[in-house]
Amino acid sequence: MNSSQVIKAWGKILTGGYPSLSIEITRECPLRCPGCYAYEPEHLNGTPLRQLPDKKGDDLVKGVLELVDEYKPLHISLVGGEPLVRFRELNSLLPILNERRIPVQLVTSAVREIPIEWNDLDLLEIVISIDGLQPEHDARRKPATYERILRNIEGRRVKVHTTVTSQTVERAGYWEEFVRFWSERAEVWKIWFSFFTPQIGGDDVEILSPSMREKMISELLELAGRYPKLYFNNYIAEGYRNPPSSPDECIFSSTTINFSADFKTRVTPCQFGGEPDCSQCGCMASAGLTAVGNYRLGKVVPLKSIYRASKGVGKVLRAS
Repeated sequence: MNSSQVIKAWGKILTGGYPSLSIEITRECPLRCPGCYAYEPEHLNGTPLRQLPDKKGDDLVKGVLELVDEYKPLHISLVGGEPLVRFRELNSLLPILNERRIPVQLVTSAVREIPIEWNDLDLLEIVISIDGLQPEHDARRKPATYERILRNIEGRRVKVHTTVTSQTVERAGYWEEFVRFWSERAEVWKIWFSFFTPQIGGDDVEILSPSMREKMISELLELAGRYPKLYFNNYIAEGYRNPPSSPDECIFSSTTINFSADFKTRVTPCQFGGEPDCSQCGCMASAGLTAVGNYRLGKVVPLKSIYRASKGVGKVLRAS
């Protein structure tokens, strides 16, 4: 994010707006991944995502553009479900958003071929979600197997995102093998890591213990020094070590408005929905913005203090 983008985002906050808009553009997904927060009953406070009415065709394109016109975001995330289920609609929508000069992040399992014409959209970032190395990934993500992903991203430019779970942390060399494999792919230009985030009171097998969490932070810092495509640094590490105490304290949560597949239902308090356990937050975006918030302007005033004051002003304006 450059200084111009920071100023624009600050302006949105001061006027009660949201710099970022996230939309679950479909309820459908051919995968049944263990631990997927979008299909947990808590995600939409008891309403299963698959039971929510969603949009197709021109209604989907129109619905997204109406949200864009209303909230005027500086950045859009398109998630699901599986967004590529609606690839025909995206073929119409994405060029419009690109023409409006709005950066778009599309998160997909790459279960189907990514249209080659999307290469011409300079503000589109395609993020491929992958669950570890091939044996674990293929078991959890079938039919979006490694073989299919590699075929469907050939000749494209993508980021790779993975979520660390407890099952792999103690396996020596596991995550270096992952980083090395995807670093060697010409299509991949950046690799992101998140940690599994449970709901309050959750006992999911994927949850990292505090010692596992610290082990992964140290390992990723070391790997980032040897693999340039891995995006992980001391600022992000501190964001993971000291996550926000609540959604209200989370800059990412407070600056992003999230809608589900009917384009009316809000996903709150953040993209996870329900009651996420912020003390175990593993969200990459939250960690990064927490680190930004802890930066002290002139070595005195933390940016999060300025943000909170601006947020207060924005709340008043939004209510007036």
